[in-house]
Amino acid sequence: MKKLINIIIILALTVLMSCSEDFLNILPESSVTVDILYKTDKDFQDAVTGCYTALRSVYTDMYVYGDVRSDDAWHALGNNVTMNAIDAFSERSSESIFANSWRDCYLVIFRANAILQEIQKFDETTIPNKARHTAEARFLRALAYFNLVTTFGDVPKVTTVVSIEDAYKSGRAKVDVIYNEVIIPDLLAAETGLSATYTGTNIGRATSGAAKSLCGKAYLYIKDFAKAEAKLAEVVSSNTYSLLPKYSDLFNYTINEHHKEYIFDIEFIAGGLGLGSHFTNSFIPKSTNAFADTYFNIKGGLGELNSPRIELFNAFAKTDVRRDITIDTNKVFYKFIQISTFTKKYITAVASLNDSPVNWKVIRYADVLLMYAEALNENNKTTEALTQLNKIRVRVAMPIYSGLSKDQARTAIYDERRFELGMEGHRWFDLVRTGRALALMSSKGMKSYNVVFPIPLREIQVINNPSIFPQNEGYD
Repeated sequence: MKKLINIIIILALTVLMSCSEDFLNILPESSVTVDILYKTDKDFQDAVTGCYTALRSVYTDMYVYGDVRSDDAWHALGNNVTMNAIDAFSERSSESIFANSWRDCYLVIFRANAILQEIQKFDETTIPNKARHTAEARFLRALAYFNLVTTFGDVPKVTTVVSIEDAYKSGRAKVDVIYNEVIIPDLLAAETGLSATYTGTNIGRATSGAAKSLCGKAYLYIKDFAKAEAKLAEVVSSNTYSLLPKYSDLFNYTINEHHKEYIFDIEFIAGGLGLGSHFTNSFIPKSTNAFADTYFNIKGGLGELNSPRIELFNAFAKTDVRRDITIDTNKVFYKFIQISTFTKKYITAVASLNDSPVNWKVIRYADVLLMYAEALNENNKTTEALTQLNKIRVRVAMPIYSGLSKDQARTAIYDERRFELGMEGHRWFDLVRTGRALALMSSKGMKSYNVVFPIPLREIQVINNPSIFPQNEGYD
């Protein structure tokens, strides 16, 4: 998949550089119809790839929502006003990060809707991979909507290609409507049309296991634990996935990231074409470039945008091997009286600024096992839940659990998610969905309405109708 995106961009650049003045004589964007764009199997494949490409922008800032907002991380450097505000629960709706996330999610949705509308005009003799293209579009639309509702709450439900006039009339649909009428139906349909695995340049596309895993997660978010258990059980019993023997191998980028624990990533590729990720450079302390270059061969500059808090380090057992991977304190920097730490989960050699090959892990198998354990426990199957939880513990040589009550098991599962998935963008969303956010974060400035972020100001201004498109409570 990385290679496929790379090839498409190279071809686009080649076309642009080889064009004469005739290139200017194209139809205006408003005149280009989807009938012109979608005619062959390759047209639809390229269109689906466009959805994946838009998701890369969505996940570029996921650490801000999932980590910096939480009690696990902060913007230690303190030079980014927006991140400081998000960390302190004082953000405003005019922050560009919200507008960008909203725009990019709806770009995925718009592209997916166009694909789904046009592909129905063809049969498999013309579009041999029609089932797969359809399933991928529905998976990607579901993922975009999942990110929207977990970030902003109620959002417009748009499942067809709409005119600008109709778009202005689209109000905000309730979260449960988006889950029950878009996200879950899309994922249930997608799993039947997606392959279990891919080979060659198709590696990195959504699989049936990815659709089932995300569907199980959606059920968990709406607290339908029975359906969450059943769906996640399908993933676990498929024998498609397994935990890597060594936890550290998950973050060893000399190893292929598409291993047995991988389920779905946002794909990035280094190579100087703007397809790399920024995580490696951005998460290293901004002390001296010489440190990063000497120890890790990271060149191009440092950001210190997502620093783990020392409280997270102290929460780990001293014997837990995940601690020193999640939070590095062996080479600390002292700035005034503040110890500066960093996560080693995104460390790899980088030749130039923000050109890292490191993917963003959306779902990996350990996450599925922990969600499955949570669903089992909520369904009063605590012994079975501990069996799944202990698979995670055994890998890192931590003592296994036995004989816990349902409440004790719930706490153990929540803690294990923090230790296993720390600094991977999960913590804030876990705190919100389990109802623990306010109790843990009120001392840091959180108010009850901060469980969602503000709707971007420009969206409020464009619709300009609070009766159908109100701002989230508590925000300007």
